[in-house]
Amino acid sequence: MTAVKNVIKDNYNMMLLKDYLREAIKEAGFSHVEISKTPTGTRVVLHVTRPGIVIGRKGSGIRDLTEKLEKDFGLKSPQIAVNEISQPELTSSVMCNRVASLIQRGTAFRRATMWTLQQIMNAGAMGVQITLSGKLRGDRSSFEKHSAGILPRAGHQAQIIVDEDITHIPTAMGYIGVRIRIAKKDRFIPEFELKGVKEEKTLAQRQKEEADAAALLQARTESEAVKIIAEKIENLDLMEDVEEKLK
Repeated sequence: MTAVKNVIKDNYNMMLLKDYLREAIKEAGFSHVEISKTPTGTRVVLHVTRPGIVIGRKGSGIRDLTEKLEKDFGLKSPQIAVNEISQPELTSSVMCNRVASLIQRGTAFRRATMWTLQQIMNAGAMGVQITLSGKLRGDRSSFEKHSAGILPRAGHQAQIIVDEDITHIPTAMGYIGVRIRIAKKDRFIPEFELKGVKEEKTLAQRQKEEADAAALLQARTESEAVKIIAEKIENLDLMEDVEEKLK
């Protein structure tokens, strides 16, 4: 029974640590953390989109974070390493945080969802599914599910191919849950291969995608990136807008 309690305690502490890091280094685009024990202490690997924010000026950010992990979370001699995420659009946790930030800024949830869906597929995902649940439009709770491409839903293949994350957004009406599942092509197995005619992108589409990616790379923090995204989403055409004009 003692071993079971230790496992539960470790999992609970890990959950608290992830929640703290998600908020503490939010501007760095936090994705996930890996913790392993070594003979000299505890190795902590942070996966973020902007490592410079975590490191800080002359390593001040790393020192402050090391003290925090050692004092508040009981990690013995934490040794922090920072890894940069090469493709944030294929990381479910990063995209969940961006959707949450967009909705908190006042962007319509459907616009944020459709933009995120498009960006993930443009980045080379095999498939994606975005689910929002909560009080989306009124007093009654509801949910919306949007998907594209091929996405295995269950079984061993889903565990290998699919990257999944969930976040909760506090709003005036209550919390809204966001769940993003991304199927990555580099992990797929032959039976899930998309067969058929592949659509080739035009030169204008490729140039637009490159310009959007360059604008996000120039952003120093995640807040600046979300601000750029929010401005682009305002020009996104949705069937919902067309229907409103026809009424």
